[in-house]
Amino acid sequence: MQLSQQQHSFFDTFGYLVFSELFSSAEIAEITAAFEITIREFGGGDHDGSQRTMFLGPIESHPTLCALLDDARIQAIVGAILGADFNYACGDGNYYSGDTGWHADGNWGELFACKIAFYLDPLGRDSGCLRVIPGSQRPDHFIRTEGISPRQSLELYGVEAADFPGNIALETQPGDLVIFNHDLYHASFGGGQRRRMFTMNLTRGCRSADDVEKFHNYVRVHTPGGYKIDTGAGMFRPTLLDTASEARMIHLQKGVEIHDKLFPHLARK
Repeated sequence: MQLSQQQHSFFDTFGYLVFSELFSSAEIAEITAAFEITIREFGGGDHDGSQRTMFLGPIESHPTLCALLDDARIQAIVGAILGADFNYACGDGNYYSGDTGWHADGNWGELFACKIAFYLDPLGRDSGCLRVIPGSQRPDHFIRTEGISPRQSLELYGVEAADFPGNIALETQPGDLVIFNHDLYHASFGGGQRRRMFTMNLTRGCRSADDVEKFHNYVRVHTPGGYKIDTGAGMFRPTLLDTASEARMIHLQKGVEIHDKLFPHLARK
């Protein structure tokens, strides 16, 4: 698959894209089953709904999920947006409970990092689907130029956060895929206590000294070392590395190298 010029323009302008029914019902059933295995193993056991259950590296511990990084559809989408030499930079798996509130995952001021999100339950505008503020990834967006916090919508404007002007609810079904710029403001409201979702974080390849510095800053914080987690293999869990082809390693090697330098005590022995 290839992205159209309209899709490129949409992502550049609004900061996100939704791909409906990218995965078949059979594929998403297999993916969901693998997710359930990994969250039980690495997500702390039972989820009682009182708070979010989260674990790092959801795609890294089951061959079915590891293979998502090799999937031609994901390769095409991410390659078109970030370049074919993109870095995979971990992710998180979740049982979400309650609202998340407005936030951005980054503040790069440019297209440096993206997030892919898989939602494993049907989600609507009143049941916890992803909401975005289109264009808010741009440094010239009014939220950024005027220093507005959408989280304070009620205090500032008398408007509930879920009704912050201009936001869009991205209603999804299992099998849909959402990709968005890390700098894009997003949230979810009104959902249940066991919403299943996992992510893949990705950055552009390290093509300059500035890119290398940015990726160092990312790895320093948003990886096992930053969270003081010992995976047994450094930046990534062993299964992702042990099943990796040369093609997959293109997206892993730089992260491994940087993580080993920053956190040598966690490097694979």
